[in-house]
Amino acid sequence: MKKNIALTGMMGSGKSSTAQALSKLLPEYSLVDIDSEIEKSTNRKISEIFLRFGEQHFRMLETDKIQKFVYGQNQIISLGGGAFEDEFNRKIILENCLTIYLKTSPEEIYRRIKNETHRPLLAKNFSIERITDILKRRNINYEKADVIIDTDNKTPYNIANEILGVMNE
Repeated sequence: MKKNIALTGMMGSGKSSTAQALSKLLPEYSLVDIDSEIEKSTNRKISEIFLRFGEQHFRMLETDKIQKFVYGQNQIISLGGGAFEDEFNRKIILENCLTIYLKTSPEEIYRRIKNETHRPLLAKNFSIERITDILKRRNINYEKADVIIDTDNKTPYNIANEILGVMNE
């Protein structure tokens, strides 16, 4: 049995909010948000890290944080949208976590995050088409998750309950 739960998926798929809802239903699990952990340790926002140091530097920080937490136990780990793209990250996450892909349509993602300004990958050319392009590239890896849950028109609480159902099967 895997010792942790990891949530993966595109930005705006509900990873952070679902992880929070799930942590209320599983009080014996601690909540780890990889992006928040990076921000705490660097004292910088993710968007600032991307802007000042580039995506490659951010991905290195992300891998360091994933390694720090993935080997623990009883954790709900909310991954960044691109974390599952890295083969090493994906391997250790899949080995140590019940990995759940929160699958969300480009239209739903757009609706959820259209007013947010802190998404570095969407800073330019923000559109449903841009989201669709990113999803097309990432889906091949996202779909390697243990479980796929469609999140369109669902609340984080609904999704968390669906995850509980999967865990109890």
